[in-house]
Amino acid sequence: MKSFTCQECGASFEVPAAALAKYPGWTPKLCQAHRKGAGSKASAKAAGHARRAAGRGRRPAGAVEENLTLAQVLERYDKGPDTGLFTDGSSVPNPGPGGWGVVWVQGGKVREQRHGQSPRTTNNRMELQALIQAYRLLPEDAQETVHTDSKLCVDTITRWAPAWKRKGWKKKGGEIKNLELVQELFELHATRPGAKLQWIAAHSGNRWNEYADSLATAWMRDEL
Repeated sequence: MKSFTCQECGASFEVPAAALAKYPGWTPKLCQAHRKGAGSKASAKAAGHARRAAGRGRRPAGAVEENLTLAQVLERYDKGPDTGLFTDGSSVPNPGPGGWGVVWVQGGKVREQRHGQSPRTTNNRMELQALIQAYRLLPEDAQETVHTDSKLCVDTITRWAPAWKRKGWKKKGGEIKNLELVQELFELHATRPGAKLQWIAAHSGNRWNEYADSLATAWMRDEL
């Protein structure tokens, strides 16, 4: 594996050759500990930043991005809900290459899982894409809970999108970011009224949230 120096903390970190080969010309700038929490500079603001990050479903700065394989996740974590669909998405850096993952679990057993990647994307686009893939898995009469650690996605679909649609997909004060993904997810959500969209805390030890995170970062590893 090739070594790089984190521009946030100066630590040396390694990236698998397979991940680098997928994106020629990409130079990783952040270590695992700072990829999702990049941008927190002052220790005096750390607590507030952590609370805001948790609310958006992001990892607080300083938390460790473990990048575990699926087997390692199952070995290490055992708490949290064991039924429903769990989704996650991220880009490294943001924007940059990224991935998404979704796992459908029933009684602690994996019913189905999917993951994908994009050479140029953002955290929010990958979070939305993961949710779209989750809803595509569900029949229209499904009675399931769809978990996401992005509160932004939950608020977008359940609070803001209905008004945007009534106004012709416009909002006061500017453009709707990632509009095509928001529209697709909103329609999927509307045609599956029995599927509840619910926020779950990011990286707090919930097994299947961690599993979805592992799927979303699988493109960075040689082993799923």
